[in-house]
Amino acid sequence: MNADDRNILARGRVATRLPTQDLDRARRFYAERLGLEPVDERPGGLLYRCGGTEFALFRSTGASPGTFTQMGWEVDDLDAVVAELRRRGVVFEEVDVPGFATRDGIAEIDGNYPSKGVRGERAAWFRDSEGNLLGIGEPVA
Repeated sequence: MNADDRNILARGRVATRLPTQDLDRARRFYAERLGLEPVDERPGGLLYRCGGTEFALFRSTGASPGTFTQMGWEVDDLDAVVAELRRRGVVFEEVDVPGFATRDGIAEIDGNYPSKGVRGERAAWFRDSEGNLLGIGEPVA
């Protein structure tokens, strides 16, 4: 096996897939709360694009455990995004675990993603209508 064969997935694009038990309810949440509309729709699924990447919601009989971040957005102004999403009715999680805790829904995390040349990240989490845990982060220089 040569190096190109070993790195075959490195040339691919990563796309998140989130389960939903009620696709209509999820569509309303993503439209009304997050301001997102699908760019494609097929039986059992909705495709969204954000910042050159994509994610899909798919009808599933299984439910998300919601115990870990399943998808996240990186933004330039976390405070403004959190404020706008709260205005739209999004409820942010309060987290208190070893290593960090949120204050008013926002955590200051030292040492996250050093490969980006930053000292840390500010982050917030919320759940969608299906229980998927979603995150928003802002790198801190």
